[in-house]
Amino acid sequence: MAVKEKEIAVSERKMETIEYVGLTLLFLSLVVLFVKPSLIGGIFDAMLGKVVPTVVKVYLTGTLGSAIILSVMTGRILERLGFTDALVRVFTPLARLIKITPLVIVPAIYNILGDINAAGRITAPSLKKAGATKDEQKIAIVTMCQSEQSFSTFMLGLLAFTKGGIWAFPIIVVGLFLPVIAVPWILSKTFFRDVKYKDISEMPRFTPTTPAIPTVFNGAREGAELLFLLLIPAAAVVFALMGALDFIGIWKPIESAMSAALQALSIDPTTGMQSILVAPTLAMNTLVENISKIPPRLAIGSFILAASGLPLQIPLAQIPAVWSQNSDLTASEAMQAAVLGIIIRVLSAFAMAWILTPLVV
Repeated sequence: MAVKEKEIAVSERKMETIEYVGLTLLFLSLVVLFVKPSLIGGIFDAMLGKVVPTVVKVYLTGTLGSAIILSVMTGRILERLGFTDALVRVFTPLARLIKITPLVIVPAIYNILGDINAAGRITAPSLKKAGATKDEQKIAIVTMCQSEQSFSTFMLGLLAFTKGGIWAFPIIVVGLFLPVIAVPWILSKTFFRDVKYKDISEMPRFTPTTPAIPTVFNGAREGAELLFLLLIPAAAVVFALMGALDFIGIWKPIESAMSAALQALSIDPTTGMQSILVAPTLAMNTLVENISKIPPRLAIGSFILAASGLPLQIPLAQIPAVWSQNSDLTASEAMQAAVLGIIIRVLSAFAMAWILTPLVV
């Protein structure tokens, strides 16, 4: 019996675009290694030189790492003691008074204790269930970006003002609490007009039922997770990129342009760039260390900017991811609302710095 062999046609796999990119990088790497091998080592050394002082000397062996853990733990203790629900009780009547659906301001209130991801996961489904329009959900995101994404930012900012002899009370009231009401009201009259007032009688409760001891230890663990899984990696990535660009000679013009823009907006350039690119907690730690050298107007502007939905990875990545899964908004719509919130916060920092400085110094 004859055995017929089937011919198997062997065809080469089509090259993908990313493979061409990889081959180009391989070719360029070989050229650099042949012509100037010190370039690659120099870039890596510059990246390391930027990362180590911040990660090791500031976060790990400095006071910032411990401050972050302690402040997050403090925030969770306050939450367990009913602080968030108390804020809801205070602000809900004000929202009803100006005809804003109370649920719209809840994400911002919840975020005052500094957990922007949890604020989205917990409150976005409540907005959806209550039949909030897309415009109302966008207002909720914009308003949420008017408060700090980590309670450690608030605590370090308060410490800086105390150390610098600046009266913090007006700054906290005007910078953190006033936007919770003012921003939704302004947006409902301008950008997002598809709002329908709903007097929600049953508001969700935000006080957990965790026992006292687990609350303390879970809060400390959450602070450690924030430090080691988010803040330190983010700082390493950004400062490594800055080191590489500085070695090539590109970073200085970028830094100069950003510094000039922040200075014009009444924001300290150093802490402002740290808030935008790395982490507001690092910015406030820098403010604590240098408060005596920074004019009060710039210090106030820096705090207002830090108490927002920054750094950039939050409005550009985290908020779209969380809200697209838990609300009626797409990732693009959530991102647009978050970016608008950051723009409003930058303008608020400029205005509040000029208005509040004569009152607090």
